[in-house]
Amino acid sequence: MKKKITHYSGIGGQAVLEGVMMRNKDLYAVAVRKPDGDVHVEIDEYHGVLSGSPLLRIPFIRGIFVFIDSLVLGTKALNRSADFYEDDAEDATAADKAADAVTGGKGDKFFSVITTVVAFALAIFLFLVLPERLSAWMNVYLQSQALQAVAEGIIRIAIFILYILTITLMPDIKRLFRYHGAEHKCINCIESGLPLTVANVKRSSRFHKRCGSSFILFVLVVSIILFMFINTDSIMMKLLYRVLLLPVVSGISYELIRFAGKSDNPVISIISKPGLLLQRLTTKEPDESMIEVGIASVEAIFDWRTYQKDVFGFDFADEDEEDVLE
Repeated sequence: MKKKITHYSGIGGQAVLEGVMMRNKDLYAVAVRKPDGDVHVEIDEYHGVLSGSPLLRIPFIRGIFVFIDSLVLGTKALNRSADFYEDDAEDATAADKAADAVTGGKGDKFFSVITTVVAFALAIFLFLVLPERLSAWMNVYLQSQALQAVAEGIIRIAIFILYILTITLMPDIKRLFRYHGAEHKCINCIESGLPLTVANVKRSSRFHKRCGSSFILFVLVVSIILFMFINTDSIMMKLLYRVLLLPVVSGISYELIRFAGKSDNPVISIISKPGLLLQRLTTKEPDESMIEVGIASVEAIFDWRTYQKDVFGFDFADEDEEDVLE
């Protein structure tokens, strides 16, 4: 089959523990490879914080709420996948038992809240406080708040890449990144007009312009530009402005990555290159069992055969799908 240009399908997702979550509008599915080897698929609806609101049609504003929805749904899907791999009650540690006793059997929720608070505080320190302090020290040599903002942004990007490299050393994260690759490959497969089979998915790219990794990189770059216009010597005001501008940064970044995901414009392709390079760290090649999980997640919420018939004019009903390769 002759290779076709890719077309936007509207579906997206993320990797979860031993599985893949895919979303199509208000419908999403979490597919997980259980410890016994079976693939478990759950389908549910998520309507978002402003479902049906006209605000979701306003450029730059909608990105703020899409970002919030992605965080909420992503955390929900990740926690659900983890349920299949929780230890039995008899394996609970002394800390688990003590927390259950104090919270009335809600130890898991207690530790989840503590973990979230610690993670949030650590993120604030690593990506806001530390870069600002290091760039302020460098300002003795730079003598310019604009250059300090650029230096701060470069430090923030370096910290982010170092963070990715560090967590990649963890076996569980390595597998998570392989499922991330399976998610991308499945989407690329159907958006290229290929039947969603293991053979075709294996041949598809693990890189995608609409990836969350690319979005984060857009956020980091856009923040450099906006922070250049903050002119204050107060450390607290600098940090406050950076926090207050996060919705603006996310709104702009969303529009950029949304347009990149729908366009093959050469300029947009160049802008997307750094994000695609970053995905070499955050996505890895999946094996066939991981691809099967990704396919199960897609098929639970998306009729790819009808999509390809409508968009590409292909009808695979009477063809051997395994033989239709790129």
